[in-house]
Amino acid sequence: MKRNMIARTAAAAAAGALCLAMTACDSSAGGQAEGGGEENQSGEALKVGLAYDVGGRGDKSFNDSAYRGLQQVQEELDVTEVRDLEPTEGEADTDKEERLKLMAEEGYNVVIGVGFAYAEPMKKVAPEYPDVHFAIVDSEIEGIDNITSLVFAEEEASFLAGAAAALKSEADHIGFIGGVETPLIRKFEAGFVAGAQEITPDIEIERAYLTQPPDMNGFQDPARGESTADGQYDAGADVIYHAAGASGNGVLNSAVANDKLFIGVDSDQYQNAADDQKPHVLTSALKDVDVAVFEFVKSVAEGNAQSGIQRFDLAGGGVDYSTSNEEEIADIQEQLDELKQQIIDGEIEVPTEP
Repeated sequence: MKRNMIARTAAAAAAGALCLAMTACDSSAGGQAEGGGEENQSGEALKVGLAYDVGGRGDKSFNDSAYRGLQQVQEELDVTEVRDLEPTEGEADTDKEERLKLMAEEGYNVVIGVGFAYAEPMKKVAPEYPDVHFAIVDSEIEGIDNITSLVFAEEEASFLAGAAAALKSEADHIGFIGGVETPLIRKFEAGFVAGAQEITPDIEIERAYLTQPPDMNGFQDPARGESTADGQYDAGADVIYHAAGASGNGVLNSAVANDKLFIGVDSDQYQNAADDQKPHVLTSALKDVDVAVFEFVKSVAEGNAQSGIQRFDLAGGGVDYSTSNEEEIADIQEQLDELKQQIIDGEIEVPTEP
């Protein structure tokens, strides 16, 4: 083994039109319900709205993690009024603005945007609704009192993914596939590469991004994910890590077809894989968006709303690696846990740029 509100009436009308155009204004997360539920300290019933990123619910990764947080809010905080809204294909920032306004106009006093693409829309909308608690996942916004940023040390979890890939690679040849080449996804790449090189300094690493900004379809194109992974496996890689949202489902398909290993992202992708896929899921770089969503809503319910920038890292348990596939991970878990502790202790500083 290697070591190595325009007026609010107008806004409401526009938002309502948007809702009619959307494929999933009310979802099975709960839609709209009447009465009951958790109240904040002002005695106002909590209504929680969540807007998904590209790929939407069902990506088995980033958005699904946020959805699990919303489910936990319903179950543990007894919040009966929730809404989760899907993105539309090829939408502009104005669509995201109207989606946020829609929820604020309808009385949702907690509104969460999932993904950095909501940053500029939320900066415009939040000041119009000062009594609404907004939160954004994956973007740092400062200077607006009613916006809380929920951000993660993705590079730390990715470091452990890279180390795992290097430890399990028989060819000293691995791969990384990013959905869209943005600063956020480059953090995943940076950590992955650093972790792999910690184990095997001269390891060969295939790297690819499915699309370049402003084309965000790289997060929702499983077919492209699969063909890109096929290319990397054909080039000699035997373990591939993706940070590509729903496109990662194609990467996993490729791993199965090529009888190679796959590393998931954000959610434990072993848990949501089909039975024939599970053996190929080495591990996943976990990013507890569900925990961040739940804890933010809980803080509002308790009258002490989180504010500013909330960071989630290895030390706080906000990111980690999964151990569900015991058969594959058992022989390297001790080494990964040692590296994890070194990062927590500051002995290893993980880069955020490749």
